[in-house]
Amino acid sequence: MTSILTFAQKIQVLSGNTDFLKDQKEINVQLLFDDVKFYDENKTETEYLEKREKDVLDNPKRGENYWKQWLADWNENRNITFLDKFIKGTTKSKKLNFVKNPAAKYTLIINSEWIYPGYHAGIVVEPAKLSTTLNFVETANPSNILLSIKSDKVKGTSGKNDFVMEYGRIASAYESTGKLLGKELK
Repeated sequence: MTSILTFAQKIQVLSGNTDFLKDQKEINVQLLFDDVKFYDENKTETEYLEKREKDVLDNPKRGENYWKQWLADWNENRNITFLDKFIKGTTKSKKLNFVKNPAAKYTLIINSEWIYPGYHAGIVVEPAKLSTTLNFVETANPSNILLSIKSDKVKGTSGKNDFVMEYGRIASAYESTGKLLGKELK
């Protein structure tokens, strides 16, 4: 592991280095979704969900039950799947295992900042894009940021079965972000 990172165009080091990772095998991972914005208009999550609810309920083929299921699926993806997909993406890193383990010495905090959910219109698919700040911190002292990395508009991959719904496309963007990080830390 080197102390100088040379990331691809989509991610850049804001501060710090990787020296603290030298003897580590496991990094705890945590996902924050508190202040995320959606679309170029920077809608809040509440505004985004209100728009989605209106779109769903305005469609005569759908209704209240469909909306309730969509919202349940959204919450499951937001609270579980997005982080799981990011962790899955990091498997390119042979030296570090990214896991959900608060006992690990260091934690990677994924600050979700901006999301473009993309769209699926039959044969035309626009992948989601995701911008994050990835902060490596001491688990016991999370205010001590050892390495901060910015990812900008990382695209999810298309052609996946779960790509029809926006949460599947967004999950793919988290996985792509994890892959970018994992490749650099291998």
